[in-house]
Amino acid sequence: MNQEITRTVAAVRHFSFLLSSTRRGARLARRLTVQQLTEWGRSFETAEQIVAELAANAALHGRVPGRDFRLTLTVGNAGTLRIEVTDARADRRPQRSECPEPDTESGRGLLLVEALADRWGVDDGPAPSL
Repeated sequence: MNQEITRTVAAVRHFSFLLSSTRRGARLARRLTVQQLTEWGRSFETAEQIVAELAANAALHGRVPGRDFRLTLTVGNAGTLRIEVTDARADRRPQRSECPEPDTESGRGLLLVEALADRWGVDDGPAPSL
């Protein structure tokens, strides 16, 4: 008896781009995310919000003059979207924080990421090259 087994393997999709560590670069990261996920036929609303927060942090807190940050989007075999924003500051790691006071203007970005993402964390790795 001959039995043929066919397996469908989803294509791994990968997008990576260097952006200037500025507010303009952070906005472009968000727009590129929407464009890329639309091309891949995926919903983008949650990813757009996550990228907006992470890219803003990279431009504000992870900025090293003359160095860029990297946006990477990867869809794995299981269909899971991985969002990576890599800045140039290895000496500053994002920390989970308590909720800031209601009248403060900042400090909620990583709380939003935590609320929107299934998982999040920080990996040590090389800073984006020029």
